[in-house]
Amino acid sequence: MSIKKFRIVIDGVAHDVEVEELGSTASVSAPAPVKAAPAPAPVAPKPAAPKPAAPVSAGAVTAPLQGTVLDVCVNVGDTVTAGQNLVVIEAMKMENEVVAPAGGTVTAVSVKKGDAVSAGDPLVTIG
Repeated sequence: MSIKKFRIVIDGVAHDVEVEELGSTASVSAPAPVKAAPAPAPVAPKPAAPKPAAPVSAGAVTAPLQGTVLDVCVNVGDTVTAGQNLVVIEAMKMENEVVAPAGGTVTAVSVKKGDAVSAGDPLVTIG
């Protein structure tokens, strides 16, 4: 076995290295070819999840998170459609719009501008 010296330049910096030769190249056999594993079948990407709507229980739209009511966009007697803004809640300096999960008529508004709400508090009732 012999030791060979080499100089390698990496990013303009020269490095001297020593490499020990372990065996002669004449006695080295080529490794057996490795059969490649079959490629996995492509997985169809999942469709993007829709933005979660405020939960509905007996027509009540509740606060999805804790925050402060910045705006109430509807009044009792208003007709709303699915996806229409009902209330805007500020949480962590971000405005979060609470939308109607279904169409109907507003039968009650339980909050006003400036109210502090917790997750699950009733905001608006749609009949």
